[in-house]
Formats: sequence, structure tokens, C-alpha cells
Amino acid sequence: MGEDSLVPFSEWPVEPADIDYLFLTHAHIDHIGRVPDLIDAGFSGEILCTHPTKALLIPMLHDAMGFSNRSKEEVKRLEAAIDELSWGFEYQQSFRLNKGVRFKFGHAGHILGSCFIHFTIPGDPAPYRILFSGDLGCKGSPILCDPDPPDACDLLIMESTYGDRNHEARGDRTQRLEKVLKRALADGGKVFIPAFSLGRTQELIYEIDRILSSQKQGEAAGQGSDLKNIPVFVDSPLGLNVTHIYGSLSEFWDKESKRLLKEGDHPIDFATLFAVKSYRDHQKSLTVSGPAVIIAGSGMCTGGRIIDHLEAGLEDAKNDLFFVGYQAKGTLGRDIITYGSRKNGYVRINGEKVQVNARLHELGGYSAHADQSELVRWVEEMPEKPGKITLVHGEKEARTALQKVLEDRGYRL
Repeated sequence: MGEDSLVPFSEWPVEPADIDYLFLTHAHIDHIGRVPDLIDAGFSGEILCTHPTKALLIPMLHDAMGFSNRSKEEVKRLEAAIDELSWGFEYQQSFRLNKGVRFKFGHAGHILGSCFIHFTIPGDPAPYRILFSGDLGCKGSPILCDPDPPDACDLLIMESTYGDRNHEARGDRTQRLEKVLKRALADGGKVFIPAFSLGRTQELIYEIDRILSSQKQGEAAGQGSDLKNIPVFVDSPLGLNVTHIYGSLSEFWDKESKRLLKEGDHPIDFATLFAVKSYRDHQKSLTVSGPAVIIAGSGMCTGGRIIDHLEAGLEDAKNDLFFVGYQAKGTLGRDIITYGSRKNGYVRINGEKVQVNARLHELGGYSAHADQSELVRWVEEMPEKPGKITLVHGEKEARTALQKVLEDRGYRL
């Protein structure tokens, strides 16, 4: 599901009841959010995904359906149906469907469980091969295995989200985060980090854990430690649930995370990490004095518990607000960046004028999507050029830019 996911089912070329298989590339809600609607429309086929996506599927949809008009009984019915219809599969193993069609999942490196899908369809004189990229991630992302090299195919359907740009360097982002955290917390204020519950929250916990582990080593060598006693609050029920699920799926982590776990250093847990579970605990967290770090959803400040923290803390000049992801036009996050940097700048939260006195920081290198150079490099890793490439899941400008780059390299689009 991607850019055309809002097309009414009545306009689909196939009736939902006639669909045998639904493939999910990962568990972000913009890719799975219409699964309950599809079931209500008559779909009763099999839902195929990786094992981690299967584990994340119902928690993510349960949270999303909580914002719908469905009753608790309807939500339970749909969750039971989804659990019954969905199946998890291994990476890099070929599986057979009806009529001899085969599929294989490859690591996509976007979030835990994300995959691209290679289909082989019987044909004469040769089978026809289709590769669907899903959302591709970046190499070197915490916890995640790097994207696998793609197999050869006749048709490549590829995402183009960042087809017109390249990201900031990722290699030193942990060091940059540490530097900004030290400076931000030196005055005893709070650091607010809006973060999406699935993916970004776990990456931040991982990197703060790496910072603290590095400081422990420095302390053992007689050097000072600036952050070891600073509390880090995860104020997001969904983020906490997803982090717990991530922790239970260590067999799907990358080699570095597995090594840390084996050595007794859990990469997404540390002594000063605190879970803010109930709404009562959330209310208490609003009055916690600094220094402290608060990670809360939503990532673009469009809702969730981060709103209360910003309403209570944006006017305090000792506080800092870290943006670690894109802030779309029309979101509170974008408004804070736009107006907060101005003299006497302010935004409106819950209809009230809130002065932006907190210091603002935009930390690059945290995108979960491959950029233009990484997308091109991934295609070039194929053992042979695909017969044709179709670009999807990107704005027109991004698709056009990526198309030109690929055509200049001799690819057919």
C-alpha cells in the first residue's frame, strides 16, 4: 500500500473478496492502515509478511483503530481475523503460492521486519520475475540488517520517496547527538524529542545507550561523565509496546546489536531509561524537573503526548526541542520550526498562544528511507539490469529526478 492507498475499493480492478493474497512489506501504519477496511469489504485471503511484521501488525493496527469509530467489539473481531489470516515468513527463502508462483523476502533495512519481495511467475519460454522494493532503508541503521542486494528481475517496481535528494552524513550522528545533548542539558533544562513510535524511538534509545556506554568506559578511564544520571523518559504507550516487541525479536537484529546483547549490554535498555505507561504517569512527567530527556509521539507533533510537553515547556528558555525527522507542511512541528526561530515567535497549541523560547535543533541523518544515491546503488547491485523500472511512492519531483539519474545510467523506465 502506498500513494494510491486511498482509492475506494469499488474502483479496484479486483474485488476484495476475490483477492487470494495480501503482501505487507512492513508495519508502518501508512502501509497497513487499510487492512481492517479491506477485511470489512470482503477480503478473506492470506496476509503474507515477515515474522517481525507479523509481531508488530496487530499492536500497530490496535493503536490506529483506537482513533476510528469502531466499537471495542468490532476492534476485537478485526484483530482476531487479522491474526487468523496473517502468516510470518523467513527472509531469503523461496515459497510457493498457487499456480506455481513463487516469492522471496529480502531485508529492506527500513524498520524491523521490512522487506522487498521477489516474485517468480511461471511462463514460456522463461518465467517472468517481478521485484517490489517496498520502502528501502539506509545502510548502517541501528538494530537493522542492511538492505540485501536485489535479485535479477524483468520488472522492478521501486519506491522514490527521496529520489531527488541525498541525506546528511549518518556515520557521526551519534557523536552529534551526544554533543547537542551535553550542551542542552548543561543548564538543567529538559530535552523534548518528538519521535514516531515504530522505528525512530528505538533508534534513539539505541544511540543514547551507545552514548552512555561510551561515557561509562570514559569514566572507568578516569574521565568525567556528563549524562550517566540523566533520566530518559519514553512517554508513548505504543512506543513502549513496540520497544518491548523489538526486544523480543533479537534474532532479527543486525550483528552489532546481537553482539552487544551477548556481551550483556542490552542495546535498547539502560538504567536511566524510564517507561511512562499510564496517563497518570504522563501527567506526573509534565512536572518533572530537569535535566531530563523526554521522547514522545507523535513525530511531527500532530498529536500524542508530545503536545502536552510542548504546551508546558516551550516557553522555558532552558529547554530544548530536537527534531530528528521531517516535519511536513501543516504540522505543528513545521510551525515551530518556521515561527519559533523568529523574534518573539509563537505557535498555537490547543487553541492557545505559546511562546517558543526553547532552543530548536534539527538533527539530520535520521531518515529511515534510502536517498537518491542509495536507491541507485541498490539497483546497481543487481547481477544484471532489470528489463524495466517503474517508480512509485514518491512525489512527482522525486520520481522525475530519480528517473533521469537512472536513465543516464542506461536503465529503461
